[in-house]
Amino acid sequence: MAKRIEEHAFSVEIKSEQFVKRMSFLEREVDHFFFEGFLGQLQSVILIEGLMLEIVGVNGVLRVDITQKELVTCLDKTQYLGDA
Repeated sequence: MAKRIEEHAFSVEIKSEQFVKRMSFLEREVDHFFFEGFLGQLQSVILIEGLMLEIVGVNGVLRVDITQKELVTCLDKTQYLGDA
Protein backbone atom coordinates (compact mmCIF):
# COMPACT_ATOMS: atom_id res chain seq x y z
CA MET A 1 0.00 0.00 0.00
CA ALA A 2 2.87 2.41 0.70
CA LYS A 3 4.05 2.21 -2.92
CA ARG A 4 0.54 3.06 -4.17
CA ILE A 5 0.45 6.17 -2.02
CA GLU A 6 3.95 7.27 -3.07
CA GLU A 7 3.21 6.92 -6.78
CA HIS A 8 -0.07 8.90 -6.86
CA ALA A 9 -1.49 7.48 -10.06
CA PHE A 10 -3.86 9.54 -12.18
CA SER A 11 -6.05 9.08 -15.21
CA VAL A 12 -7.71 11.45 -17.61
CA GLU A 13 -10.69 10.43 -19.70
CA ILE A 14 -11.80 12.91 -22.35
CA LYS A 15 -14.94 12.32 -24.41
CA SER A 16 -13.60 13.81 -27.66
CA GLU A 17 -10.28 14.98 -29.05
CA GLN A 18 -11.87 18.42 -29.56
CA PHE A 19 -11.54 18.91 -25.78
CA VAL A 20 -7.80 18.18 -25.81
CA LYS A 21 -5.97 21.47 -26.02
CA ARG A 22 -2.44 20.09 -26.13
CA MET A 23 -0.63 16.82 -25.63
CA SER A 24 3.09 16.69 -26.16
CA PHE A 25 6.27 14.89 -25.36
CA LEU A 26 8.34 17.83 -24.15
CA GLU A 27 11.69 16.13 -23.85
CA ARG A 28 11.72 12.57 -25.11
CA GLU A 29 15.26 11.96 -23.86
CA VAL A 30 14.18 12.59 -20.24
CA ASP A 31 10.58 11.35 -20.60
CA HIS A 32 8.69 14.59 -19.88
CA PHE A 33 5.08 14.66 -21.05
CA PHE A 34 2.41 17.33 -21.01
CA PHE A 35 -1.35 16.92 -21.30
CA GLU A 36 -3.79 19.82 -21.26
CA GLY A 37 -7.48 19.95 -22.05
CA PHE A 38 -10.92 21.01 -20.93
CA LEU A 39 -13.13 19.13 -18.47
CA GLY A 40 -15.86 21.67 -19.17
CA GLN A 41 -18.55 22.62 -16.69
CA LEU A 42 -17.99 20.64 -13.51
CA GLN A 43 -20.65 18.14 -12.58
CA SER A 44 -19.10 16.70 -9.44
CA VAL A 45 -16.00 16.55 -7.29
CA ILE A 46 -15.92 13.56 -4.96
CA LEU A 47 -13.47 11.59 -2.90
CA ILE A 48 -14.13 7.91 -3.56
CA GLU A 49 -13.73 5.78 -0.42
CA GLY A 50 -11.23 8.33 0.90
CA LEU A 51 -8.68 7.11 -1.67
CA MET A 52 -9.39 8.64 -5.08
CA LEU A 53 -10.26 12.24 -5.99
CA GLU A 54 -12.59 12.27 -8.97
CA ILE A 55 -13.43 15.47 -10.83
CA VAL A 56 -16.18 15.00 -13.40
CA GLY A 57 -16.87 17.58 -16.08
CA VAL A 58 -19.18 17.48 -19.06
CA ASN A 59 -16.18 16.75 -21.31
CA GLY A 60 -14.39 14.15 -19.22
CA VAL A 61 -13.10 12.85 -15.91
CA LEU A 62 -9.88 13.43 -13.98
CA ARG A 63 -9.00 10.89 -11.31
CA VAL A 64 -6.10 11.29 -8.88
CA ASP A 65 -4.92 8.64 -6.44
CA ILE A 66 -4.73 10.70 -3.23
CA THR A 67 -6.02 9.92 0.22
CA GLN A 68 -8.27 12.23 2.19
CA LYS A 69 -5.51 12.72 4.76
CA GLU A 70 -2.99 13.73 2.07
CA LEU A 71 -5.47 16.08 0.45
CA VAL A 72 -6.29 17.82 3.73
CA THR A 73 -2.59 18.06 4.62
CA CYS A 74 -1.76 19.65 1.25
CA LEU A 75 -4.69 22.06 1.47
CA ASP A 76 -3.69 23.07 4.98
CA LYS A 77 -0.20 23.99 3.70
CA THR A 78 -1.54 26.42 1.12
CA GLN A 79 -2.98 29.84 1.64
CA TYR A 80 -6.55 29.38 0.52
CA LEU A 81 -7.92 32.62 -0.89
CA GLY A 82 -11.52 31.49 -1.40
CA ASP A 83 -13.43 31.75 -4.66
CA ALA A 84 -11.51 33.50 -7.41
